[in-house]
Amino acid sequence: MHQTACNLNESALIQYADRLWKAEQTRVPILNFKKSGCTANLADAYAIQEINARRRLAKGEKLLGYKIGLTSLKARTQLNLHEPDYGHLFHTMEIQNGQLNLRDLIQPKIEGEIAFIMKKALKGPGVTRASALEATDHVRASMEIVDTRIEKWEIAGEDTIADNGSSARFVLGDKKVTPQDLDFQFMGMNLLRNGEVLVTGSGAAVMGDPLEAVAFLANELGKHGKTLEAGSVVLSGSLSTMLPLKESGKFDCDFKNLGRVSLTVNS
Repeated sequence: MHQTACNLNESALIQYADRLWKAEQTRVPILNFKKSGCTANLADAYAIQEINARRRLAKGEKLLGYKIGLTSLKARTQLNLHEPDYGHLFHTMEIQNGQLNLRDLIQPKIEGEIAFIMKKALKGPGVTRASALEATDHVRASMEIVDTRIEKWEIAGEDTIADNGSSARFVLGDKKVTPQDLDFQFMGMNLLRNGEVLVTGSGAAVMGDPLEAVAFLANELGKHGKTLEAGSVVLSGSLSTMLPLKESGKFDCDFKNLGRVSLTVNS
């Protein structure tokens, strides 16, 4: 069913945020902006994301940090964006028991990422790779489970931004590594399902260097009046293509120098 055409005034922004919120709760996806008859820009999309972020905070959810998306040129080109995007990470999104139920999501995919844990606050503008490195406490292996609330993954940049960067869950590895001596650009990664390597990648896929992604995030948050706070978790972007999650199995992600992070997926 097609929704009524809309102009995204303040009321329409709230209505669209409500639709995304309901889609996540009911696991029934909605039409994208274009098919809904809406014309949205990036400011509209971030405003919608912020409405639902505030709703989570009002429910008592704790903001843990942010994810950075579209960190590869190919991904940005596909979604017609000129720069990466970001989404919020809340404590309800972190998997701590190593188990994921597919029935809780809509159309999930999984990807391996380097997680940065901040020891100092960063606020743009003017954050550089060097200042991002200096502000990092440690890094960890991680996997992000992305899941769009938009039908059939038919998304443009504005759709994924409004939908919290298409983020759903994440899991962190146990090993904590100081970042100063790591070569992030050439850090390799293997993503395995039931022991078989299905996807490989390297840190260079993330804006050439994942630290550049952390700096981008701090500067972008600054544009929105936000600070990347000390203690924040930053998922810096996928080192490879996403792998659809359509069946149960054991997923492992091995990173050079960071160790392994694991997840059991149940259908």
